[in-house]
Amino acid sequence: MSSTTGHSPGDTSPTNSLTKTSIAIGFAVLCASYMLNAMDRQIFYPLLPEIRAELGFSLEQGGLLATGFTLGLALAGPPAGYLADRLSRKAIILVSVLVYSVGTLAIPLAVGFADMSAYRLVSGIGEGVQATALYAAIGAFFFHRRALAAGVVGVAFGLGVFFGPLIGSGLAEGWGTWRAPFFVFAAAGLVMSLLIAVTVSRRMTEAVTGAAAPDAASYDHVPASPYNRNTLGVGIACAVSGLVFYGYLGLYPTFLREALAFTAEQAAFAVSMGGLGAMMALPAGWLGDRMNQARLLMLAMAATAVTAYLMYRVATTPSAQYVLSFLMGTFASGFLFTNCSTAMQRAVRPESVGRGAGLFMLTYYVAAAFSGLLFARLVGSLGWGGAGLWQLTLLPVVGIAGLLLVDPSKMVVKR
Repeated sequence: MSSTTGHSPGDTSPTNSLTKTSIAIGFAVLCASYMLNAMDRQIFYPLLPEIRAELGFSLEQGGLLATGFTLGLALAGPPAGYLADRLSRKAIILVSVLVYSVGTLAIPLAVGFADMSAYRLVSGIGEGVQATALYAAIGAFFFHRRALAAGVVGVAFGLGVFFGPLIGSGLAEGWGTWRAPFFVFAAAGLVMSLLIAVTVSRRMTEAVTGAAAPDAASYDHVPASPYNRNTLGVGIACAVSGLVFYGYLGLYPTFLREALAFTAEQAAFAVSMGGLGAMMALPAGWLGDRMNQARLLMLAMAATAVTAYLMYRVATTPSAQYVLSFLMGTFASGFLFTNCSTAMQRAVRPESVGRGAGLFMLTYYVAAAFSGLLFARLVGSLGWGGAGLWQLTLLPVVGIAGLLLVDPSKMVVKR
């Protein structure tokens, strides 16, 4: 497959050459690979107190390690999106799973902050490349129902967020070391790469929908450049979403254990409830295909802000935190992540779907990379309640303001 003709117009009707069974199996394996991606990310957070205690990291260093890996996702986004429009997305997904598995394998071998940061960054780069290529493939194959398809992928992500902390904490406790889960998940990544190679058809991953369709002229209303007013507005919302969700995710177990005196098991379960909420990506994607996405994102921003206020300034019992963590996962991940990613793709023309996915990765994960460090510094200055107020409750107002720039009439029409 050449770099210039890899996604040919002949791929515009991929379902004509794939059976429903092969589509279902391929899509299921891709979703499973993204679930593993999410689990791989999540095992670090509940183990951070033990890692800090053994290696002597400060809260700020721990916060940066917890979310700094997403800088790798951000840096990988634009080049991965560019390549996903030109090279084999299946090959990109395969290589990326191997890369983040190697990074995960190296994390328990770290002896200090510098080398662990490097290993986390490598893991993030692999995860970012996979996510970009996967969302580009899904966005092209399920072109007119991309938000719903992304919602299904979001459910897989939510399952990973739910099971990751529970499995990771269980492995660490059972084997008596925080290092054990990283070895297990690295091995799982190798197995997943083999499954992708065997079960996922290139006719699914290499589809280009809309490039040669009869109604291609209907996309003339979408700006020719992928860098336009709508991608700016959605990009602001993406950045705010990354700061909010990963600000919560990175240090939430530490907040529960140090500020509210939760046990390790209670903290892990609370984080897992956020993953259960993230599974609401399916109805969130369904709504994103049927209503004004900018307006839906505004509502989700407001709901996230209210949830964060209650989480960090009101609730103190495990049961209340479990419910609020579920709601945070619902709004900050299920609704914001799913609809930010697909809105960015709808803000560009069909032939630029990979770059749209890359722009989402860049704007969302650059902000996410520094969210843990920012939150830790706010905690040092204002306490946990003040940090929650400023970063998670008031910041969504900026996201709402950014969404006011979006002009739905210049986006790809939903059908």
